[in-house]
Amino acid sequence: MGHTAGVAVMAWIAGASLVAWGWLLAGQGFFWRTDVRLPPGTAHEPPDGRTGPVQGRPEPSAEWPSVAVVVPARDEVDVLPVSLPSVLAQAYPGPVEVFLVDDGSTDGTGELARALAAERGGLPLTVTSPGEPAPGWTGKLWAVRHGMALARERTDAEYVLLTDADIAHGPDSLRALVSAARAADLDLVSQMARLRVADFWERLIVPAFVYFFGQLYPFRWVNRPGARTAAAAGGCVLLRRDAAERAGIPERIRHAVIDDVTLARAVQRSGGRRGPGSGRIWLGLADHVDSVRPYPRLADLWRMVARSAYAQLLHSPLLLVGTVLGLALVYLAPPVALVAGLVGGSVPVAALGALAWAVMTGTYLPMLRYYRQPPWTAPLLPFTALLYLLMTVDSAVQHYRGRGAAWKGRTYGAPPSGAGAGAPEEASEGA
Repeated sequence: MGHTAGVAVMAWIAGASLVAWGWLLAGQGFFWRTDVRLPPGTAHEPPDGRTGPVQGRPEPSAEWPSVAVVVPARDEVDVLPVSLPSVLAQAYPGPVEVFLVDDGSTDGTGELARALAAERGGLPLTVTSPGEPAPGWTGKLWAVRHGMALARERTDAEYVLLTDADIAHGPDSLRALVSAARAADLDLVSQMARLRVADFWERLIVPAFVYFFGQLYPFRWVNRPGARTAAAAGGCVLLRRDAAERAGIPERIRHAVIDDVTLARAVQRSGGRRGPGSGRIWLGLADHVDSVRPYPRLADLWRMVARSAYAQLLHSPLLLVGTVLGLALVYLAPPVALVAGLVGGSVPVAALGALAWAVMTGTYLPMLRYYRQPPWTAPLLPFTALLYLLMTVDSAVQHYRGRGAAWKGRTYGAPPSGAGAGAPEEASEGA
């Protein structure tokens, strides 16, 4: 009797998992597809449609809007020699100035940036430091505030590119971003940089990181006019200056640990010339924007995820429990059901588990192709999901121990009520 009841329970769980995967496959904004990219050719055409040169650094042209590039940097000497020269070498036909904001580095980041600019040349670079963050500010947003303020003093840039210090750009990256923004009248254009996948743990965990992000914030939902879903990828965000001012960026989001999603939501809701709540944003995968930061050990990736996972859940125990149960049902139940069905001699349970696992595996294949990883690793997604589940729980544990959201020597607690920290409920459109 007990065995029969156990088989029935497992059958119900496996069936629920399969139904969940049916919904995710067709009803969650086709999150698993990787074809949301900047339109082909945007790097080669100026805003008025006339063809311009691609190679080399062209003379500034009034046909192209001016841009200020703000690079917040804290202890980045290991990655700056690869990333900063790529920013300074942008083949953009309009006026551009780069502002690297040294956020209290102790490793000579600012000095290295100046030396690289002197050695490599390219776009004009200003290196500055705002000192320690004021109370209520995260370090990155304090640096962004200082960089944007300095850019307003020095330039009348129409756009601001916020790019992290570990991001390397292809030579036409800025041109493509501006072209896309102008062509579609967008207030914000963001590309999810291609993260490094050179070591074993990076290959196992990094593609899943982007896959899970897309599941939570389907890019197609983000990009629809009038959508309620908002997200951006903080490593590469082109922001229209007047949209930033309407949205109160960065002051309004100064508490945010998950600053990219919070920024996108603020811009989306700010509206402006199209009316309240009509801010236009776009998010997609990048082809020529890459993160060069290495995460060779599991501990490195664990810290990257755990530092903000509980903030993503609004520091809510109820959301934490729901997330753990949801991950277990969607990702862990299928292989458990398959094994249990085979061991217990229940063909229906094994079949339901196998089918759910097969759907899961199929949805993961496009992301593996994007990251140029072998398809045989796709069935390992349940194991990777288990690691993410444990990272999320650890994030909550560290929060309640007073060590949550720790990064490069700073620790941030939960923001005051009403302050932004990222909101998973933004991804509930259509649910």
